[in-house]
Amino acid sequence: MPISTTVQEPAIHSLPPVPRNPLPRRRQIEAVRNFHTGPEVLRDAGGPVTRLELAPRWLMPPVVVATSPRGIRDILGRPGTVVDKTVLHAEMRHLLGNNLFDLEHDDWLPRRRAVQSVFTKKRVAEFGSHMAQAAETISGGWSDRAEIDLDGQCRRLTLRALGRSVLGVGLDEKADSIAAPIEIALSYLANRTASPIRPPRWLPTPARRRARAAGAVLRELAASIVQACREDPSHDAALVRAMMDAVDPNTGAPLSDHEIADDLVAFMIAGHDTTATTLAYALWQLGRHPELQDKVMAEAVAVGDCGSLGPADVAQLGYTVAVLREALRLCPPAPATSRVALHDMAIDGHRVDAGTMLLVGIYAVQRDPALWDDPLTFDPDRFADGAATRHNRWQYLPFGAGQRSCIGDHFAMLEATLALATIVRDIEITSLATRFPVEVPFTMVAAGPVGARVRRRRNA
Repeated sequence: MPISTTVQEPAIHSLPPVPRNPLPRRRQIEAVRNFHTGPEVLRDAGGPVTRLELAPRWLMPPVVVATSPRGIRDILGRPGTVVDKTVLHAEMRHLLGNNLFDLEHDDWLPRRRAVQSVFTKKRVAEFGSHMAQAAETISGGWSDRAEIDLDGQCRRLTLRALGRSVLGVGLDEKADSIAAPIEIALSYLANRTASPIRPPRWLPTPARRRARAAGAVLRELAASIVQACREDPSHDAALVRAMMDAVDPNTGAPLSDHEIADDLVAFMIAGHDTTATTLAYALWQLGRHPELQDKVMAEAVAVGDCGSLGPADVAQLGYTVAVLREALRLCPPAPATSRVALHDMAIDGHRVDAGTMLLVGIYAVQRDPALWDDPLTFDPDRFADGAATRHNRWQYLPFGAGQRSCIGDHFAMLEATLALATIVRDIEITSLATRFPVEVPFTMVAAGPVGARVRRRRNA
């Protein structure tokens, strides 16, 4: 990507440079590899905006880490002509195709315009209408007083909802064949981009061969879904059909089948891992706090004691939504995000040179004791009854912020709300795991089984 060398306003050049982080280089590299807790470590050592120099500049540009609301605003609130996607996203394009997540600004803008109409609240209600049914099916198979793995069961649930309600295929029946390629591809991308020295793409390393094979599986599945919709007008795949009908409102250009398939890969990854982890974490916390679980249960019963919950019921599930927002605060699916500065710019009162890599610590700002009371305590009341409006817009951003915020945020919240209310209405959860282990192969996921005991409620 070419870097602008145009002269900037004198005000920027009069600002002090970002302070260099005092930690040894080895510890800085370790922190960067730990996408969730790493920015916290760097903040505590070097302040809310700190500069890393992980390698000689001819090999790797400096990295600026921002964990303050103002610094995050100065990065994510900028237009794509000032900051853009990074080497991580270039690697993702190479492996998984050109999708809304990884496209550079000029290519992303017309794609976003076209797809935006697919993810309005009204259209999303069509896609999410069967989520409660998927939750009923999965939880209905749990034996009374059985012990389950919350993470594994939530992954089954989200795959079922994504596959049958959106894509028109039974992804839950192919869980292992889908989950394994996703994990291989994302782990490869994370490891490659976190390394200061990256072997050239043409070098046939074992890791690259496995990643390419995994990427091919996902791209072939997405292409086959689009082809099935073209060949069979009765094939029920609401999201795919909506994308087929979508056009760029500025040019009238529709999406090609190749573009639709590329975006489906991104939606499969996002719709599987992220929603599943949020649900599992919320259920685990409710299983540790029965008084909170009782409030969710009472709300769900009051809305729909009999029959499936639907999108129209979400407006009456305010406390359930608050539980999910608090789960997203403590366990954000994307604990960090990155950009590259295309111009010299100001970040939280400091000068940043063009070409600098910018890392935003979402996990860090959402757990910052300077911004949140008792930040490690699970407290849904932070988001209940309009309390969320008291928070700075840039201290809570589980779906990102600015132009490149997650296009599927309404869909994700609709799905998770219906699933959580449905399960807790019918099932009492008791957490057996004392901690929720996490790892970040790409997004933040459970690092192992999350045990719980389930008991069917009398009215279920």
